[in-house]
Amino acid sequence: MRQFFTIILLLCSGLVLAQNKGRLTGIVRDRNTQELLIGVSLQLEGTNPPIGSATDAEGRFRIDNIPTGSYNIKASYIGYAPLTKFNIVITSGNATTLNFELEPEETQLDEVTVTFNKSVRVATPETPLSIQNLSSEEIKSNPGGNFDISRVVQALPGVGGSGGTGSGFRNDIIIRGGAPNENVYYLDGIEIPVINHFSTQGSAGGPQGILNVSFIEDVTLSSSAFDARFDNALASVFQFKQREGNPDRYQGNLRLSATELAATVEGPAGPKTTFLASARRSYLQLLFQVIDLPIRPNYWDFQYKVTHKFSNKTTLTAIGIGAIDEFKFAVPKESTPEKEYAIRSNPLINQWNYTVGFGLKHLIRNGFINVALSRNMFDNSLDRFEDAQEEDESRRLLKSRSQEIENKLRVDVNKFTGGWKYSFGGVGQYVKYSNDLFSKIRREITDENGQVIQPGIAINFNTGIDFFRFGVFGQVSRSFLQDRLNLSFGIRSDMNSFTSTGLNPVETLSPRVSASYAVSDRWKLNASIGRYYKTPIYTILGYQDAAGNYVNKDSKYILSDHYVAGLEYLPTTSTRFTLEGFYKQYGNYPVSVRDGISLANQGTEFGAIGNEEVASLGKGRAYGLEFFFQQKLTKNLFAVFSYTFVRSEFTGLDASKYIPSAWDNRHLVSAILGYKLGRGWEVGAKYRFAGGAPYTPFDLQASQLNYASLGSGILDYSRLNTERLKAFNQFDFRIDKKWNFKRLTLDLYLDVQNAFLVVGPALPQYTFTRTEDNTGFATTDGLPLQSNGSNAIPLILDNEDATVLPTLGFILEF
Repeated sequence: MRQFFTIILLLCSGLVLAQNKGRLTGIVRDRNTQELLIGVSLQLEGTNPPIGSATDAEGRFRIDNIPTGSYNIKASYIGYAPLTKFNIVITSGNATTLNFELEPEETQLDEVTVTFNKSVRVATPETPLSIQNLSSEEIKSNPGGNFDISRVVQALPGVGGSGGTGSGFRNDIIIRGGAPNENVYYLDGIEIPVINHFSTQGSAGGPQGILNVSFIEDVTLSSSAFDARFDNALASVFQFKQREGNPDRYQGNLRLSATELAATVEGPAGPKTTFLASARRSYLQLLFQVIDLPIRPNYWDFQYKVTHKFSNKTTLTAIGIGAIDEFKFAVPKESTPEKEYAIRSNPLINQWNYTVGFGLKHLIRNGFINVALSRNMFDNSLDRFEDAQEEDESRRLLKSRSQEIENKLRVDVNKFTGGWKYSFGGVGQYVKYSNDLFSKIRREITDENGQVIQPGIAINFNTGIDFFRFGVFGQVSRSFLQDRLNLSFGIRSDMNSFTSTGLNPVETLSPRVSASYAVSDRWKLNASIGRYYKTPIYTILGYQDAAGNYVNKDSKYILSDHYVAGLEYLPTTSTRFTLEGFYKQYGNYPVSVRDGISLANQGTEFGAIGNEEVASLGKGRAYGLEFFFQQKLTKNLFAVFSYTFVRSEFTGLDASKYIPSAWDNRHLVSAILGYKLGRGWEVGAKYRFAGGAPYTPFDLQASQLNYASLGSGILDYSRLNTERLKAFNQFDFRIDKKWNFKRLTLDLYLDVQNAFLVVGPALPQYTFTRTEDNTGFATTDGLPLQSNGSNAIPLILDNEDATVLPTLGFILEF
């Protein structure tokens, strides 16, 4: 690998550098009606002589012969608020595509109006607060992000990544104390249930994101005040907006590093058609082997987007994304017999998933209509054997073969007339779910005399369900007092044909209201109140008891009421401060009948959750305070800082007793600092902190008595989440160097995660001491291990290690 990079550098040094220039293209639309805007002025700030252009009769602009580098680009148009996009990188290898959506501005002669700065603000009347935005360049240059969108968003305010829960290598996205499966994800308006490789079924996390950052124009995160068009969101809504392929020429990029090989191509596929396509192959398993990590993730993923413009009013988009995953564990060189034994008992994972869809946008008078038709499928195979004895079925602990399939049709109408903005629509889905499952949850627990204390539990069923889901929504908003005051009201209802009360529209009636008031041209007060519902996960709905009954058919939609208020201060067009307080109250949360605990305390490990009988009687609450500071690119410097105080508590079968959830990190801190040094050099640093997450200690007596037959320790749920892990700390840095040639750009980068080798928190693991040759268990009397573990030597592994993940790679644009 080192020789390969040397050859690349030598080849580049041998090329003759010309006066290298780049190209910027894009489209400008009205944000409310999506109408193309003609004559919009586009200017690259700080250029002398000024560099710019204006949109043509099709709303397009094109600026050629731009000196390579980073620019802030401003769009201005009479009757609209000006909008600046920051840190737009112009290279000679690829033309840069950049689209603007301008917002109409109310102006009246002879009256004093407040012109609120909107360049750095990403809010809308429907979602005036609790919203963040990341551009494509911010994702690419994020230190420690390694082009993984799922990991980059963990630095946003209110987002507690999985590091604080003892699973630092996973991308579980935890928003304001909510579980990972409380988030929903939309790619160009089409829902994608899986955004990570090796996802936990019923949850959403995994060690590596699927989305290709080369496709992404920007990412918007809403952590409250959700637009009524989005269903199933309790914690957040992620909207990933993809750019269109270059309509003028074929181009692409190749990314090669110690972790992956990714190729992207794009260009025109006809006079009115463009395409984007990519494929990626993982080398993470090789890197982890070199740095002696036990996990061996191996994957492929694929992505495409095709856009066809029938006319200036009608556009058809086809998207697709899919992944093939294989995950296993290996014994590291630096290990102990006990850790080796524990690693061999981890699950083997084979998954594949895809989402394909078509989106049709048609402009109508003062608005537009969206129609989206999509299909997604998730296939999950899990196998786990004690001590990896795959040939011995008596040692099997888990076998799962499951599939989730959703076919969806979404329609929404959006209108803007007389100052009123409103939208309405609906969604229909046909769902299929199947699961062939065997799981040893717990073998019988006995005392020293062999008397049964608690009978064993095993799950063994083959289930399949199919049903319809459907919902309707409406949203209306309006500005008053010369744009000082914005009000929005929305309502939706969701139903299904499977659960006992699923056809009652009143059961899930979910109103929400938002308000925003501009105190001055720099200060704004924002608030929202809303109720939101989520369908029970399919593993819960499809669970059957020994008699074949769907015991969770009476499960209710999980509900969450949000109360949020905040203050926003925009001192300049590139600087933003926000301070928000939030309170979320949960109801109907599923609780395990077997263990008596809320499912809010599950989902941080590999496998699946929800394959058990539950009761919809759990309550929960998450509340806290959130501070955010953002400085967009100014004088070659950009910075982000956020602090969140959050408490997250849920009840079990005892609905009066609130217990800290697995996401109760208390304190979350993140900071990013980047600087462009000139001559193609850029450096960045990121720091993240998460307070120690709660965990449940082992029942030492029960664990010793039953470990020989169970193969794992038994948690003491009478002390649920009474212990806490150590705090999570991580410092990452990144260095980039770009060379721009005539039609080629080379970006050489070094990305290092956990550069200071800080020991990461991890959940402890119960086991027995092994013999030195690891052929069996050591005993106190030298005799074979007794079935009740009376002569065993118990041991608790802390599993805490300090691992640095360096990635050296390059990106070739052509």
